[in-house]
Amino acid sequence: MKPTLIAQLLQTLAPWRNAPAWHVAFSGGLDSTVLLHLLACLAKTETLPPLGAVHVHHGLQAAADAWPSHCQSVCDSLRVPLRILRVQVRPGGSLEGAARDARYQAFTQVTGAGQVLFTGQHRNDQAETLLFRLLRGAGLRGLAAMPAQRPLAAGYLVRPLLDVSRGELEAYANEHQLNWIEDPSNADSRFSRNYLRHQVFPVLTERWPQAVSGLARTAEHLSEAQGLLDELAQMDLHAADQSAPFPWLHLPSLALAPLRELSDARQRNALRHWLAPLTRLPDSDHWASWHSLRDAKGDAQPVWRLADGELHRSGERLWWLPATWSEFSDASLGWLDPQNPLELPGNGQLKFTGNAPEGPLQVRYRQGGEVIEVPGRGRRDLKRLLNESGLPRFVRGRLPLLYRGEQLLGVPSIAGRWAVPSEGWQLHWMPQTCDQGLS
Repeated sequence: MKPTLIAQLLQTLAPWRNAPAWHVAFSGGLDSTVLLHLLACLAKTETLPPLGAVHVHHGLQAAADAWPSHCQSVCDSLRVPLRILRVQVRPGGSLEGAARDARYQAFTQVTGAGQVLFTGQHRNDQAETLLFRLLRGAGLRGLAAMPAQRPLAAGYLVRPLLDVSRGELEAYANEHQLNWIEDPSNADSRFSRNYLRHQVFPVLTERWPQAVSGLARTAEHLSEAQGLLDELAQMDLHAADQSAPFPWLHLPSLALAPLRELSDARQRNALRHWLAPLTRLPDSDHWASWHSLRDAKGDAQPVWRLADGELHRSGERLWWLPATWSEFSDASLGWLDPQNPLELPGNGQLKFTGNAPEGPLQVRYRQGGEVIEVPGRGRRDLKRLLNESGLPRFVRGRLPLLYRGEQLLGVPSIAGRWAVPSEGWQLHWMPQTCDQGLS
């Protein structure tokens, strides 16, 4: 016999019972109303984390202005505290997508370390998501539809009703005489999901009554397959995660040789996994740029431009440069107090070890044709010395050079031993970290 809805939910919630707090994303609609009622009932008989509700007010339609008071009334009757968050939805593009982004941004603000945010998506939502993404030509990760759980801020987002049908939720709501909001926009078939819900699924279920549960089950199988591909990607990336030749350069990077040994499909799988936290991933048509980067001659310095940055190749290594990497000023700077580090706008910090040379000192960036005195080697062309060092070209334009008048006194010691002068001081550059490129 199938367990009751409340018993089924209790089993699903078992891994999360030691969380510091539980939050329910409470729109006031059927799904979240049933979920909140279920959790409030459980709290009367079970020892659960503190429970609260969060209502996000988008302000996109006049009817929505009455929803916060309805949600407050429901929460008061259940003795559940409610937070109402008002958000601004950015215009342009998909209204559904912009509203969703604003909503989840609000959710990250309330979800503390280890805390759980519950949302009310159910089996029908999962089936709609799979079909919608299938029609858009999504890859396996997209076809895995909505995960039952995923990280959210410092906590977790959990969907405990994915195995429950909308019909079961309606039956529960009617049995307990619950009141919920009917969003007028849910009837608007101009929205793709509504079109699927009202026009497509009734036809499918008339011919195949188990279409919803079958599609939801397919999403589970695809999610499991994606998990296996993620494990394979981690294995392949482990082989490519070799120490970078410039550890002070805080940029994500991979050795290219181990990736070359893989099939094309495994290369793409590994790179998708590696790039996912860094940028929006390219569609299938743009992977030809990966082949061009991979197969270019060693001295070609190819670049693959992606949505949120660039993938560079320097020799036999791949480097990720976020879009913010190029945001620095190459204007000359006077170094008035060389006893203290010099802040380089958008380019980190420069400092001396040992006794700084006599001034006045100035920091400039490469223009071409620079020559420097190298201890034991005489005057040498800076470009040739940089080539010898193997320093990636995308770094060279940011390399701070120390001048006194028109004399190039020194280059940071990280660029190679040749840059260490003999006067008892060294110049050290700490480039700006690129953590802002990690999402």
